Amino acid sequence: MVRIRLRRIGLKGQPSYRIVAAEKENARDGRFLEILGHYNPRNDPSTLTVKEDRIYHWMKNGAQPTESVEQIFKSAGILDRFERFKKGEAVETLVAEGAEAIAKRAPKKAK
Repeated sequence: MVRIRLRRIGLKGQPSYRIVAAEKENARDGRFLEILGHYNPRNDPSTLTVKEDRIYHWMKNGAQPTESVEQIFKSAGILDRFERFKKGEAVETLVAEGAEAIAKRAPKKAK
């Protein structure tokens, strides 16, 4: 069974994560099928970059997100857009909408 889960990267005490599609039996930082995005919880607010079209592809074909990834996707609105994708809405529209939503969450740079 394929799971969409977090793969830890970064130095000791400074974690950041890749969102990957991997077989359930593989180790946390072991073999994976595809990198779907990056998540950094250390920023304020946390940063998230994803390939939504590939996430939709994997979920459409039966991949299940882990609990932690599911929470991240809910906060970013990806699961809501996936439900609309299943009902027949165009992928391009949903991906553009997702890019706008993530851009709004991005931290503002001080001048």
